[in-house]
Amino acid sequence: MNEARIIKYLDRLGATRPAEPDVQSLRALQLAHLRAVPFESLSIHLGEEISLESDALFDKVVSRRRGGFCYELNGLFAELLTALGYRVTLLAARVFNGATPGPLFDHLALRVDLDEPWLVDVGFGDFSDGPLRLDGRAEQEDGGGVFQIGLAPGGHGDLDITHNGDPGYRLTSRPYELADFGPTCWWQATSPRSHFTRAPVCSMRTARGRTTLRDRKLILTVDGERTERVLDETELLPAYRDHFGITLDRIPSAGA
Repeated sequence: MNEARIIKYLDRLGATRPAEPDVQSLRALQLAHLRAVPFESLSIHLGEEISLESDALFDKVVSRRRGGFCYELNGLFAELLTALGYRVTLLAARVFNGATPGPLFDHLALRVDLDEPWLVDVGFGDFSDGPLRLDGRAEQEDGGGVFQIGLAPGGHGDLDITHNGDPGYRLTSRPYELADFGPTCWWQATSPRSHFTRAPVCSMRTARGRTTLRDRKLILTVDGERTERVLDETELLPAYRDHFGITLDRIPSAGA
């Protein structure tokens, strides 16, 4: 990522350039990303191609001010962090469905190595506001909830991440390239068995909670209070614009 793109990306986040690649700056960048760039599956329901090529990701997230899902958001964020001097590794994860972990490459998360290893994730929707210590086994609390990282059964070095006591995902330790996630990204975007193809979703952290638009249901969480409302068709495009900064010319449809 060149200097011009770094400047534009930081401007998209409303973030200042770190003086040095330390954990305080990493925490600020992660929270800024979560509050500026929505987790969304709208491309799937607009009939848009999802590409993991660097230029396509930058154009979508930064130039067109859209969001994306884990492969897009964490993939591009890894580029920014690397350009800012952080040591970043792409890791594959299996998302839990109840007590059972899903397939490998179900999720993409980031390991950032400073004096200690950190888990960074801006592509899992409702998750931590800041980096989590990968080598810590005690509970870790931040604005996103209470998290705990423990060794997964099997003796392979995998780690299980829980969020407020519920299974989140199982993280592998082997490093990967973004292209390795391409086949599963395609499956997530096209398979009728993928939960991403069932209905459009757009969700973003706010200063006081979270805003989510799932199909036509607008869910607002403010200071721990949750309200829900089903929008009519005329309200959908303004809702994407006003709540997420996303300007669309048509409504995302599950039949796209």
